[in-house]
Amino acid sequence: MLADHVLADLGGTKTQQLLTRLDQLIPWDQLALPILPLYRNDDGRGGRPNVPVVMMLTCILLQKWFNLSDPGLEEAVADRISFRKFLNLGLSDQGVDETTLVKFRKRLREAGVISELFDTATNYLTSQGLILKQGTMVDATIIAAPRGKATEDGLDSTKDKTASFTRKYGQTHHGYKAHIATDENGMIKDYVFDTAKVHDSKHFDQLTEDESHEVFADSAYMDKRRREKLESQGIFCGIIERRVRGQHELTKSQKAHNRLCATFRAAVEHPFAWIKSIMGYRKVRYRGARRNGEDFGFTAMAYNFKRSLSLIA
Repeated sequence: MLADHVLADLGGTKTQQLLTRLDQLIPWDQLALPILPLYRNDDGRGGRPNVPVVMMLTCILLQKWFNLSDPGLEEAVADRISFRKFLNLGLSDQGVDETTLVKFRKRLREAGVISELFDTATNYLTSQGLILKQGTMVDATIIAAPRGKATEDGLDSTKDKTASFTRKYGQTHHGYKAHIATDENGMIKDYVFDTAKVHDSKHFDQLTEDESHEVFADSAYMDKRRREKLESQGIFCGIIERRVRGQHELTKSQKAHNRLCATFRAAVEHPFAWIKSIMGYRKVRYRGARRNGEDFGFTAMAYNFKRSLSLIA
């Protein structure tokens, strides 16, 4: 069509360049493999055929990169030429509506394949040398959840019952915690999404179980038995030292250790800064630990792909 030929030369230059690079990087067919068995992409029984799986995955990642809600993405696909080109939609092709997005995420959630999608993406980036196998940095951050309000009859509340309260730096927070393990370039290798009241160190062993070289974390993770276990396995314990009971100040060797570890540990702060400030993920979008945990999985995967472009450059 003439309209599609004209469309090929249109679109925002910066956004178009970004999406083109992402499209060249992402192994769409590999990501689609765990999802394909959930669909029968035929219309033999009548009705409209399913939207292609790759297009649905592309929509989810667009939402993450540009901080869009379901209605926001539907409108953006209808309005932004760069998005339509990224989705391989012609000028007259119908886009993806918000109801289809909701149903797609529900199907993935019920099948439990979102963690498999993250692992598929992580394994691919590792094979490309974009995620380093040796060296793991661990940290956690609070993701806020609405505190809700009492219902009109006063017998219940709209608060998310799986979220919880915690205190940090003298302030009370309500929500969840995202626990991550990264490499020294700030690429997320693994994650655990849990309620806010769970201590940061709870998931340390799980996040570092595949590490054989060195681990880094802040002082909240320091434990004598943990350090001894790491050292007995020949793994460098780069956890920030803290004073123990009766100790007035750190020794010179502890201070030197902390200075060394701090330079490496800083890498784990980058994903949280990027996810919250650039991707807008400061609050959860849903109710319930499972839905929000899987949403964070998509967020971490989207972050890794976008971060990869900086490493390639």
